[in-house]
Amino acid sequence: KRQDQGRANAQFNLGLMYDQGQGVPRDYAEAIGWYRKAADQGEASAQFNLGMIYDQGRGVPKDSAEAIHWYRKAADQGRANAQFNLGLMYDQGQGVPRDYAEAIRWYRKAADQGNAAAQNNLGGRYRYGQGVTQDYAEAIRWFRKAADQGQFDAQFNLGLMYRNGQGVTQDYAEAIRWFRKAADQGQANAQNNLGVMHEYGQGVPQDYAEAIRWFREAADQGEANAQFNLGGMYYQGQGVTQDYVLAHKWFNLAAARATGKDNEKFAEARDEVAAKMTANQI
Repeated sequence: KRQDQGRANAQFNLGLMYDQGQGVPRDYAEAIGWYRKAADQGEASAQFNLGMIYDQGRGVPKDSAEAIHWYRKAADQGRANAQFNLGLMYDQGQGVPRDYAEAIRWYRKAADQGNAAAQNNLGGRYRYGQGVTQDYAEAIRWFRKAADQGQFDAQFNLGLMYRNGQGVTQDYAEAIRWFRKAADQGQANAQNNLGVMHEYGQGVPQDYAEAIRWFREAADQGEANAQFNLGGMYYQGQGVTQDYVLAHKWFNLAAARATGKDNEKFAEARDEVAAKMTANQI
């Protein structure tokens, strides 16, 4: 049995070399062949990697059902990242009907092993009451576990809870602290929210220049709300010289990315500034 395990480990490692192109040209078909040999012997890492290959469609057509098949095999062996990915498939309804309760079951297994992404997503389900009774305190508990591990989405979410006073006393300074941790890791929503709080002086002295800095960081990543907010600063001349051309540019980019009511709002702002521009400016 030990020999078989050693053989499976070797097959997995060979698959990994082909998967990553280490020492050999990258060859997904060859990687899949070796992963499958190892996975069929119960090698959990090979099962997880096969799931990832089918989930992402690397060298094979994307196949959510096949991804779930392999994620489940690894998850049943206690692999936290497979448990998280399986939860995500149920959460998003990929390859299975959407089932928040089943998503939570798998998230919890991974979260209890310290998987930060699962902890964050579990917090999200408690925040919105999806598959569980809405419980802000429980949401905060899971967000904090993930945030303390440096998970930037959880840091952003924890900042939102403090900003909105959900499950905690509203505390702008604490919201700023968590937004900044996430923003410093490049989390665009946190960067946008930092910009808003500097624009309105929430938890910090009002500072248009700092607001613009954070709006731009997020806008350059394509965050539509930040693009709209940056456009607004140029439109109003707050922290910058008023500039209708740049306002129009950012409003237009925001409208192109947004959908629904946001799209209507952003397009209306774009058209409003366009009415004040010359033909040459447009």
